[in-house]
Amino acid sequence: MRFLCVYKAAEGGPPSPQMIEGMGKLIGEMTAAGVLLGTEGCLPSALGARVRRANGKVTVTDGPFTETKEVIGGFALINVKSKDEAIEWTRRFLDVAGDGESEVRQLNEG
Repeated sequence: MRFLCVYKAAEGGPPSPQMIEGMGKLIGEMTAAGVLLGTEGCLPSALGARVRRANGKVTVTDGPFTETKEVIGGFALINVKSKDEAIEWTRRFLDVAGDGESEVRQLNEG
């Protein structure tokens, strides 16, 4: 079962050296366990854009997105045996990342 885990940081800003070190160790463990398919951090929302379609009209809004209370900090794509296992790996990630939340979504395999 594949899951997309989207991390929403409580605060923006670059990761600390301790967080980078902890992430490196966790990524190594996930790779060794064969569950990590891919992971990346996101650049600040100031460099992004939102594309919306409503009533047939498309609008593009450049960042930053100041109205956003949570900033998407990155994602991981994992392959595990169950939702519970996906949640456990995500819990371990949050132990390293600190405050914030991760949305865990199973991907459609059909």
